[in-house]
Amino acid sequence: MEALVIGAGPAGLMAAEVLAGQGARVVVAEAMPTPARKFLMAGKSGLNLTRDEAWELFVTRYGGAAPGLRPPPEYLKNGEIRPQEVMAWARGLGVELFTGSTGRVFPVGMKASPLLRAWLARLAAMGVELRARWRWTGFLGEGWRFEVPDGIEVLAPRTVVLALGGASWPRLGSDAAWVPWLVGRGVAVAPFRPANMGFRVTWSAQMARHFGQAVKGVALHVAGRVGRGEWVVTAQGIEGGGIYEVSAAMRDGAEAFVDLAPDLDAGELARRLARAPSKLSVGNRLRRVLGDPVRAALLMEWGQPLPAEPERLAMRAKALRLRHDGPMGIERAISSAGGIAAESLTDALELKALPGVFAAGEMLDWEAPTGGYLLTGCLATGRLAGQGAAAYLAAARR
Repeated sequence: MEALVIGAGPAGLMAAEVLAGQGARVVVAEAMPTPARKFLMAGKSGLNLTRDEAWELFVTRYGGAAPGLRPPPEYLKNGEIRPQEVMAWARGLGVELFTGSTGRVFPVGMKASPLLRAWLARLAAMGVELRARWRWTGFLGEGWRFEVPDGIEVLAPRTVVLALGGASWPRLGSDAAWVPWLVGRGVAVAPFRPANMGFRVTWSAQMARHFGQAVKGVALHVAGRVGRGEWVVTAQGIEGGGIYEVSAAMRDGAEAFVDLAPDLDAGELARRLARAPSKLSVGNRLRRVLGDPVRAALLMEWGQPLPAEPERLAMRAKALRLRHDGPMGIERAISSAGGIAAESLTDALELKALPGVFAAGEMLDWEAPTGGYLLTGCLATGRLAGQGAAAYLAAARR
């Protein structure tokens, strides 16, 4: 066997495409019954492929750009695939795209399945063989041991690309079972932590009526970053795109503050509070001025004791401390931080401890917010690892 790719998510399929495009005979081994399950799940609410913005800004979102977080790793800063290239690649599969008002890029049909079907068809036409229900279970000597439907198979490929995912949503296939096998071969792996996750909140009984409701029209201020996306109040806490955008800094200890009226300055908000009829209860006055019962409820929940003076109450509403009990577990996080450390990799994403073995996607120690950054990073590292494996294979043939 020439080239083996383990894992049929976006990173693995991109690596397989690159290898096959350079003439390699490629087998893709996937533990699950069907490929790209997490990719399909992400596409249920609208597949956000990438973000149409300048690369100089785009790349700052990798590795955590907030103060105290790691800078983007070099293999992502190099820009192996940039937003415009992701869009061109998707259009090359016959998928029409549109760009939303925030720069997020989606298929016109909003679904992941048509793109995946077209991609798998192209890979099959290139000679890529997909083997489902092939679960890698470690090494057997120098061979790669798999549990397969008929028993055990041991493969000896000339080059391997690992694209096994991180540790989030393990029921979809990314269970991080590979960690001890690679550590045992001398590969450094940073501990996994949740990324793009919600936060637990112990609510008062008064908040129960708002469970399931979206928080709109607010701004989250965390470690110098401002997020304006929506998020949701749930019985367990808070989650959603607006939270995920700043979740890395929150997870790492940065305080978060909510501006409940980001389009008003404090003076104007105070004047509106002062003009509200005094006969109204505090809650009704806040609902009238803020124009949203959920925002008013958050101020009542997190802002106690509420100041009586309109000026001080306005300041409280403009910088409301978000009180939480820590991040939710990694099993429900959109993605994970941690993974194979950069010092264990060459510039081509080859494992220094295992010549001829490359790694891509969420196995690597990087993180990015949702909004197209995460998927673009997986495609980029998949292409880079595929190119490295193809070059290794070409040298081996010579």
